[in-house]
Amino acid sequence: MLTRDDHARITDAITRAENRTRGEIFCVLTHEVSRYREVPLAWAAIASLLVPPVFVLLGLHRLALASIFSSWTDESARAMGGLILRALTTYSLVQAGIFLVVALVVSMPAVRRRVTPRFIRRYRVRTAARHHFAASGAKLSHDEPHVLIFASLHDRQVELVAHDAIHNAVGEGPWNAAVQAVTDGMKAGKPGDGFVRAIEICGDALAQHFPSDGRARNQLPNTILET
Repeated sequence: MLTRDDHARITDAITRAENRTRGEIFCVLTHEVSRYREVPLAWAAIASLLVPPVFVLLGLHRLALASIFSSWTDESARAMGGLILRALTTYSLVQAGIFLVVALVVSMPAVRRRVTPRFIRRYRVRTAARHHFAASGAKLSHDEPHVLIFASLHDRQVELVAHDAIHNAVGEGPWNAAVQAVTDGMKAGKPGDGFVRAIEICGDALAQHFPSDGRARNQLPNTILET
């Protein structure tokens, strides 16, 4: 996802930003936070329930009725029961076939990414970002502010996580600008440029509200974690 030059530029950007603040900036870029295994099953279930009734509404049920009543003479109830059983069996087989085909098609990564609802992707990315934030924050004391810039390439989602105290001091403007910078970089196929710009924005905000006190901390790596 990132070139060697991208890694070097991001490391340099983090180092320069942290030299001006007592805060820390941590970056993560992942391909995808989840395989969304439930999405193909959900679409397959929806299709298998809705498509057969659509066939009926389109008039295909007339073929089935014609088949039934063409053989309806004075046959016994057993014969009629057999026809109904065949009709139900056919309906069930059609449902099963639709379920299987849709599940297989949606399981293809390119298709699954397109049909996964955005709110699900956003929730999964936000959850993953907060897990990373909690893990990285375990190394820091409460008075050592840090910001996580988290992006998922295939999910096309970016999350910026920081302590409430930092949010209250800085406001939403810089964070929204940083998220937009990474988003624009990913859309342009240059995620490295987006991260560098976001780091600069976060560094300016932290330097203004949490300036350096002269102590060298650097407890979090200045490199971007790529997974």
